[in-house]
Amino acid sequence: MAKDDRPVLVYTTFAHLDDAKRVGDALVAARLAACVNIFPGMISIYEWKGAREMAGEVAMIIKTMASLAEAVLAETKRLHPYELPALLVLPTEGGSDEYCGWILGQTGSAVSP
Repeated sequence: MAKDDRPVLVYTTFAHLDDAKRVGDALVAARLAACVNIFPGMISIYEWKGAREMAGEVAMIIKTMASLAEAVLAETKRLHPYELPALLVLPTEGGSDEYCGWILGQTGSAVSP
């Protein structure tokens, strides 16, 4: 499998479940993501603009290909309600050939949003 055809995971968070669903649906519809996993009920503790914050958040993992990572980041940022969304590309090591092939097939014909 070529390096650009390797699956990657993109991690992000949202304040509201509806926002995560909206962005996830748009990424899958545009074939930028084969699948998104949404995990409500997370608690985040962080500092923002000089103040310690504790907030409920929704985590999202976006399954895509390395060759689409920059497009996924750009589209997620465009659709995201946060001023500074968490956006991290996580490389993968291994995985079943069948599942990796499915991700490639689902994202192989990504369309412009």
